[in-house]
Amino acid sequence: MRKYLVVIMMVITSMSFSQDIHFSQIQESPLWLNPANAGFMNGYLRAVANYRNQWGAMGNAFQTMAISVDAATLKSTKRKAYLGIGLFVFNDKAGTAKIGSTQAQLHLNAILKTGKKSKLGGAIYVGVNQNTANYAALTFGNQYNGKDIDQTIGSGELATYSSFITSDVGAGINYEFTSANVDMLRDDIFSIKVGGAVHHLNQPLQQFSSGSSYRLPMRFVGNVQVRIDIKETKLAILPSLIYLRQATANEITIGTHIRYRLKNPTKVTGYNSETGLNVGVYYRVGDAIIPQVNFDMGKYAIGLAYDLNISKYKQVSKYQGGFEIYLKFMSLDDALFKRKREHGL
Repeated sequence: MRKYLVVIMMVITSMSFSQDIHFSQIQESPLWLNPANAGFMNGYLRAVANYRNQWGAMGNAFQTMAISVDAATLKSTKRKAYLGIGLFVFNDKAGTAKIGSTQAQLHLNAILKTGKKSKLGGAIYVGVNQNTANYAALTFGNQYNGKDIDQTIGSGELATYSSFITSDVGAGINYEFTSANVDMLRDDIFSIKVGGAVHHLNQPLQQFSSGSSYRLPMRFVGNVQVRIDIKETKLAILPSLIYLRQATANEITIGTHIRYRLKNPTKVTGYNSETGLNVGVYYRVGDAIIPQVNFDMGKYAIGLAYDLNISKYKQVSKYQGGFEIYLKFMSLDDALFKRKREHGL
């Protein structure tokens, strides 16, 4: 009975919060957030690996793994436009039946320098998704023998689910303005990035069983990210606001990191990058408080987050919303001559 209830609750919860995978360190899963993030960075190459384990107190938790690689190509002072390309692959599984999906997406982003301090990106992605499940692993109430579930007793249920493959299409847009007081020691930066995206434009048919007519709803995304360096200190404020909507499900996540600069970069050669420790708290409205910490070593970064579930669901989750970790590598354009060449600063 317990296994049956767990599966039902997981399915209901998944439907309630949309069918897409989910991350709390949203700003560190750039291609999941917006295809216009492909190559839209102060660097040349970025690779990010994400792992999330959600609602472990229930057993058979949601487990999500993702890898993204993106690059900025054709950058040149002679060109006002260049191309961002990206590859995003993820796998998500949940419940006793291991209901899950595996998807691969190719992202293309056209990036235009609209000024010395601003740029605009417009992107599309195309993807292929495989959905799987093992309904034979489910147990039902009529297998209860008075003491526990006996899997040798036939359930009498007919599992009609089969694996299926769908295509997926999405689009997004980004605008960023960056102002920097440049000197030989370090820069004081102010930047703001505003973006929006629509995922599942083709609303792929979800063939959970023969005759199924359910289509995956479009997911709408809006986000604002800001960096404010506090002059003559080692501190910076990194607030962000992210809005998600899919069918009747809405999500707002708001919060900030406080960044403490541990080491200045070597500006001329770029041999050493700036390093910093970022500590923050985010609030997913009506659902969870999310403390986060990440160590940014310039080209490399690692971050941890944990959802403290505070909604009514805490009666089941026991406040254990989910653990998350990411690892990141980025080839930066942090040497002074590179910044002048690429950004006109």
